[in-house]
Amino acid sequence: MSCDHAFWLALLQGLTEFLPISSSAHLILLPRLAGWTDQGLAFDVAVHVGTLMAVVLYFHRDLTAIVRDWMRSLYLREMNDHAVLGWGVIIGTIPVGLAGLLAKDWIEGNLRSPLVIAAATVFFGLLLGLADHRASGERPLRRLGWRDALIIGLFQALALIPGTSRSGITITGGLVLGFDRVSAARFSFLLSIPVIFLAGGLETLDLVRAQVPVDWYVLSLGVAVSGLSAYGCIGWFMKLLERTGMLPFVFYRLVLGGVLFYLFRP
Repeated sequence: MSCDHAFWLALLQGLTEFLPISSSAHLILLPRLAGWTDQGLAFDVAVHVGTLMAVVLYFHRDLTAIVRDWMRSLYLREMNDHAVLGWGVIIGTIPVGLAGLLAKDWIEGNLRSPLVIAAATVFFGLLLGLADHRASGERPLRRLGWRDALIIGLFQALALIPGTSRSGITITGGLVLGFDRVSAARFSFLLSIPVIFLAGGLETLDLVRAQVPVDWYVLSLGVAVSGLSAYGCIGWFMKLLERTGMLPFVFYRLVLGGVLFYLFRP
């Protein structure tokens, strides 16, 4: 892979990983339009590392408090907002972890077609728009309960369907439960940390087993570009939510899905 290809793919991954617009749809569209070959498993691992570093860095203060108070809840039985949030992230990760173990091979073998990605991009985009339109937006994140975390986790399991958008579907779940937009997005980003870590770990195992040659310069570029772009995107998205809501992203998903249907029509 050339450095030019690596730069643009990593930039696209970083910008779309945390926006509710489906990174998989974009990563299939760009190589098709540009006539590029598949970027390979090693590069997928690299950009996962970059986006994981970005979200950990952005929420490092929150994560420090969450881990500290979650551990205190284990041995002192003291619960506060941060401890509850830590348990919420754990509970919310269980459904997608189980679904991934049980259905990963089947999904990769049957649902990775461009038309499935196009359909998921449109359908879950409309679902996001409906949830945003009907949401009361009154609940702050401190009112998160274990049932809320489990329900949002079940929504997150749907992100295994290519084109769904992990951030989009978890934000949809938060809005359905009545959380305000910023709280729904914040919990979505916190939930992404164990999911990206697990997904990157599985891809790393696959990479080691495959014993493919590694271009460390290109991979380092992928980590850096995806990380920097993802970090900037998170901050921009959190500020934009309070002003515009989800409607611009819903419209964008509909257009993107239409383009995919047109390009990959039978």
